[in-house]
Amino acid sequence: MRHLRSRRAFLEQCGLGGLALSAAPAFGAIAAQDPDLIVINGIVATMDPAKPMAQAFAVKGSHFLAVGTTEEMKSLAGPRTRIVDAQGGMVVPGFNDTHNHGRGEGLLYGINAGNPYIVEYVTIQSIIDKIKARAAETKPGEWITAAFYDDTKIKDNRQLTIADLDKATTQHPVQVSLRGGHASIFNTMAFKQAGVTKETPDILGGTYEKDSKGELSGRVTDTAVRAMGAFGTRTVYSPAEAADRAFKGFEFISAKFAEFGLTSVSYDSNDDIIPIIQGSREKGTLKTRISYEASHEVCNGMVQAGVGSGFGDDWFRFGGTREHTLDGALSSRTMSMTRPYIGVTPPYKGNLTELPKDTMEWAERMHRAGIRMNMHANGEPAIEQALNAYDYAQSRFPRPNTRPKLTHCSLPSAAQLKRIKAVDAQPSLFSTYLYYNADKFRFYGADMAEHMMPYRDMLDMGINASTGSDFYPGPFDPLMAIQGMVTRKGFNGETWGASQRVTVEEAIRLSTITGAYTTFEENLKGSITAGKLADYVILSDSLYKVNPEKIIDVKIIETVVGGTSMYHA
Repeated sequence: MRHLRSRRAFLEQCGLGGLALSAAPAFGAIAAQDPDLIVINGIVATMDPAKPMAQAFAVKGSHFLAVGTTEEMKSLAGPRTRIVDAQGGMVVPGFNDTHNHGRGEGLLYGINAGNPYIVEYVTIQSIIDKIKARAAETKPGEWITAAFYDDTKIKDNRQLTIADLDKATTQHPVQVSLRGGHASIFNTMAFKQAGVTKETPDILGGTYEKDSKGELSGRVTDTAVRAMGAFGTRTVYSPAEAADRAFKGFEFISAKFAEFGLTSVSYDSNDDIIPIIQGSREKGTLKTRISYEASHEVCNGMVQAGVGSGFGDDWFRFGGTREHTLDGALSSRTMSMTRPYIGVTPPYKGNLTELPKDTMEWAERMHRAGIRMNMHANGEPAIEQALNAYDYAQSRFPRPNTRPKLTHCSLPSAAQLKRIKAVDAQPSLFSTYLYYNADKFRFYGADMAEHMMPYRDMLDMGINASTGSDFYPGPFDPLMAIQGMVTRKGFNGETWGASQRVTVEEAIRLSTITGAYTTFEENLKGSITAGKLADYVILSDSLYKVNPEKIIDVKIIETVVGGTSMYHA
């Protein structure tokens, strides 16, 4: 009873007092009834090894009822069954993004220094102009922030600097975040209010970078970014205004997910989004299933309430911890490395952002509480720290089938791959980076890029690698991801890591059923199988037949979650 009361209190504290913990109806109960919907004449790639390909399927309520030929499914139709003709289009299970931060609020109301969804080059002047415009309507002294700055997609062919931002305003502290996170460009006022000068030493896990003359360049990395942001004042909205902005932002991003074919998202955001998700669900505007990756504060509440990973229902489930960050970012070139980055002076091997003893202490606490560990580890040093922390937690409190998550896991060594396989760790590799960020691999070198985001190696070893866009850092288009995994060729025509190519079928599997396995939901979703949740996407063309370098051009015709259409072109 004590845990029952504390769980209720925990849910109410999170704004989830009405969370329904419903079970999926038994297949026998729904099979005895006429289908609500039948999809016919499709190229149905089920991702179910028992029936890999089909032409049609039937849906009853929120679940698949049967899968087979068009004629077989037509024979099941009742007087009120709706028939959908896929007209030869491809049907796949709903796509699953296993790591995403997108809130939508910034997309609606913030300054977007670059394009969030596609490759687009912009000018430095365009960024200055946007900041100037915001400064004109912002109280002097208050922060102005911008996002989606991609420092390798600038028409000027140079980096944004402190001097550029000083041209925009000297009356406001300014922060322009690199798209990959873990680094930002600041103006002079921001440095002054933080008390940072060119003589200020770097801190653990962060740097204040200098230009060739030894002056502050404006670029700050990792933990030093957080230190800079702790100073100054920000625009304050009334509780009603803040809630309205957050709610509209979430509705916007939820609709965008569906537009791109996502039916499930592992969601890493601030705690205030939990009641927003619940409100969206109650209103009927939640369009994707959420595996929520909880912050430190929510995890503390889960520990106290006796709530572990997996608690929830088919629409909202606590999936594990927020990514516990151990190093920097791949695209921002701050991830931990065993050798210096190419072309960086003085020699620099990236940032480890936490001491090993602190990682082990955190890992043991989460592990004992039944909360799945999720560690952000890009480079080999950070991956080693993550695996050591997991082994330590298991040695202190053995538990079976925990499937610890390694977010990014971009450059593991051969020895680390064996360790990952041995403990059934779940790497959520960058998905769209192979296409979108091909212009970043030159900072690592061809030899390292050959084993970066090693989908092929992991598949061959039986490791359950899944696809995480990390949006905002990467676009969340699953077709962009599939094209990159299949071709290993970027938007710029450059090929990196050709030995890590996968087949189209494997790429679809990585984007669907493997994602479901990552969140312990492989028996609920991820394949077009009778009895599973009816989450699927209808595509305009067969991914098996189109030119692999044109997969990104295939159109999403319809996205369906639980038998309900969430997007239709």
